[in-house]
Amino acid sequence: MRCPFCGNIDTQVKDSRPAEDHVSIRRRRFCPACGGRFTTYERVQLRDLVVIKTSGRREDFDRDKLERSIRISMQKRPVDPERIDQMISGIVRRLESMGETDIPSKVIGEIVMETLARIDTVAYVRFASVYKNFQAADDFDKFVSELRPDVAPET
Repeated sequence: MRCPFCGNIDTQVKDSRPAEDHVSIRRRRFCPACGGRFTTYERVQLRDLVVIKTSGRREDFDRDKLERSIRISMQKRPVDPERIDQMISGIVRRLESMGETDIPSKVIGEIVMETLARIDTVAYVRFASVYKNFQAADDFDKFVSELRPDVAPET
């Protein structure tokens, strides 16, 4: 592992333990060249996934990009950070177990929205507003009205 401080490629692992999410391993590392200490996380990757964008462009799946977008939608919501980590790991496992290495971005977006809808409605609407590219307040109104159960008019 390359040292992030000096670039030395010969770093040493000083301590390893399961991370808080119990899906990855946390490693404390030491660089003998500069004396720097840093932490890395290692997780199992079943296969290399490729995301097929709507434009047809292909790019490697980036778990960090998925995590950032979900955390933005969950910002200031009353959901335990550990629950968010479990959700992200579950989404990645689901994608890896689909049997395909090429996954359309639309499929990823739908899986994320389905998962968010079960956990937090506000985060679901936030994510949907970016994913579905809402342009005006009417887009929000239409989307939220679809979430509400039909209410019979009072007579």
